[in-house]
Formats: sequence, C-alpha cells, structure tokens
Amino acid sequence: MFTSVDDVTARLAETGYLASPAVATTVFLAARLGKPLLVEGPAGVGKTELAKAVAAISDARLIRLQCYEGVDESRALYEWNHAKQLLRITAGRDETWDETRTDIFSEEFLLSRPLLTAIRGDDAKVLLIDEMDKADVEVEGLLLEVLSDFQVTVPELGTLSATRRPFVVLTSNASRELSEALRRRCLFLHIGFPEEELERRIVALKVPELDAVLAESLVRVVGALRAMDLRKVPSVAETVDWARTLLALGADRLDEEVVRQSLGVVLKHQEDVATATAKLDLDAV
Repeated sequence: MFTSVDDVTARLAETGYLASPAVATTVFLAARLGKPLLVEGPAGVGKTELAKAVAAISDARLIRLQCYEGVDESRALYEWNHAKQLLRITAGRDETWDETRTDIFSEEFLLSRPLLTAIRGDDAKVLLIDEMDKADVEVEGLLLEVLSDFQVTVPELGTLSATRRPFVVLTSNASRELSEALRRRCLFLHIGFPEEELERRIVALKVPELDAVLAESLVRVVGALRAMDLRKVPSVAETVDWARTLLALGADRLDEEVVRQSLGVVLKHQEDVATATAKLDLDAV
C-alpha cells in the first residue's frame, strides 16, 4: 500500500492533506501491520479528513459509520429485510416451514450495514468509524470481533470473514474514555492543533490567494485565541474559514475592526467572543 513514511507524506500532500511526521509514520505502520488506527484529538484538526485522504490515495472505497447516541447493531452491522421476508413467507404458503426458513435467512434478505459491508468483497476499502466516543459503550463490543479477526458472525448464516482487510480508522473527540479492549486492538494517534509553521502551510494550500503576510498574522491570532480559556477554541478548519472570510472581505491587514467584524467565523459562543474581544491584544501577536 505504501512503500515508506515519506511515500505516505507525499501522497497525502497530493490530496491536500499536510501530515506531520507522527501522522505519516502511524498511517504507514497501520497499513504495514494491518492494524486499525484510533485517532483522538479535538474537533476540527483533521481526523475524519485523514481517513478520506487515505481512501483517496489508496483508490479505495470509503465506508463510514457515523456514531451517535443510540446507534445499535442494526445500524452498524446488519439487519434482515423483514418486509421482503414477510412477502416471501406469504408467497410460499405451500412450502414447509423448514424450506421457507432456509430461504428467508439467506444472503438475498440480508441488509449489510457499514461494518459488514467493509469486510465483504474483494475491493479496497477504508472503514471510517467516526466519533466513536459518541456511541454507547455496548457498541464497542460489536467492534471487537470485527477489529480482531475482521469477521462478523451472523447466527443464521455463520461467520463471514474478510477476504481483503479494510484499512480501519476510528476517530474520537475523547468526550468519554474508550475501553482498554478496543484500544488494545488499535494503533493510537493523537492529532492536536498543528505547529504555527504547519498551520501556515495549510492555510497557503487551502487559500492560496491570501497574502502570505496576512496569513501569518491570522495564524498567530488563532494561536493566541487557543491560549485563552474559551468554551471552544478555533479548529484548523475554522482557521481556513477565517482565511477565506478575510479574502472575501478584501482585508489587507488583521486590525481590530476586521477582527470584530469576523470573529464569529472562528468563535461560536457569545461568551468566547466577549472574552476574546476583551483580552486579545493584536499588537502583542
């Protein structure tokens, strides 16, 4: 899949994802060792985008399980097409129950959800299990068989095993602690906010029309905001949004008026806006 860490870095950059050495190294090892990759970090630092970028450079199909409170086996693994089964039962009234049962619990009536879809077929896939920490702890139990042996047991059909393992990325914002059993099956990567130089490169890549000096000022101001005690500090995605906003406003410098007009692009709570307005010293950054 990848020949080296440098190969990962170069190929991710081709998709517009600028990876730090730690990110590129962990992606390389996950691919080489065939291990799932658990990526933690604050929202908006590129965890989900990493999975999308890996799928793009691998020419693989991206299969996404978006986790949320209440997601269950029928949403994550599989379920039976009950309406179609009922029609089959009605149509086969002259058959014995054993004959009907064998028919309705066959592949034809099985509805694959993301986890089962990811281990079926011979095509290349990237399985993204997004925001794992939002799911109930019981859902982690569903993942253990998949992540350990890349197989799913369907009682009526038996064990369905992968003929080609997907590249698996789990993301978490760490809103709750994931189980040790799940962590043990994964390689771990923490993605924090990038260093100033890397974030400048990201802005230059995503918004190349923005003046380099203004981009540098923007990144420094975002860094100052992240150092404040805010309810939600700006993400990398919001840095890029602010860069596009400055471009749309035709701003040639980041002065107090421009910041006041556009601060809502990066801060999403009124108390954060008030804190930043009171504490932000543009001369100091």
